[in-house]
Amino acid sequence: MSTPKPVSVLVFDVNETLLDITTLSPLFGRVFGDEGVLREWFAQLVLYSQTLTLAHRYTPFGELGVGVLKMVADIHQVTLKDSDIDELKSRMAEMPAHPDVAPALERLKQAGFRLVTLTNSPAGASPTPLEKAGISEAFEQHFSVGAVEQFKPAPATYQHVAEQLEVKLDDMCMVACHVWDTIGAQAAGMQGALLTRPHNAVLPASNVPTPDHVADELMTLADHLIATRHA
Repeated sequence: MSTPKPVSVLVFDVNETLLDITTLSPLFGRVFGDEGVLREWFAQLVLYSQTLTLAHRYTPFGELGVGVLKMVADIHQVTLKDSDIDELKSRMAEMPAHPDVAPALERLKQAGFRLVTLTNSPAGASPTPLEKAGISEAFEQHFSVGAVEQFKPAPATYQHVAEQLEVKLDDMCMVACHVWDTIGAQAAGMQGALLTRPHNAVLPASNVPTPDHVADELMTLADHLIATRHA
């Protein structure tokens, strides 16, 4: 594989890439008797967000998350209480940053990268989850797919960021722990950097673009991006 060209803008996914969604696990353990149902819920949430975009429909991610929780509860024949839904909302608003995030972001900023976020979650009132996690100020701007009412990996989501920052798509790299996000970014003309946190990996299949950068820890990925920039 050839060395990717240097980029100036790093676009970060938020949920699971920066913020630790495993803090939602106790809710699923209590309601379903199995904390692993968290992964089923999250996979269904991603599936139906993308389905809505393909069907030219849009429901804010948080509302969709509640709906998918109700759907998963029906599948498992579990009765949800209003307090369970309230707990999901509160836990989603309080997810902490992974331990490797803050030091890696600081290293990337010192190296001269512009850092922004692009999330499927809607823009919210302050304090936002990133503010609560203590990492919001590391970023120049925060973007939500709500601006185009399409979910990632729709091309319009990445194009919107490029237009707002007044940069070319090939001067940006999407940093995410979901390969569907890096595939979307690369298809739109960006680079893709895959962070292989648990439950995430490269997809080896024909006509699927391999991420330009891959690492299992954000500091390692940061060092690789910096080395590429200085090559």
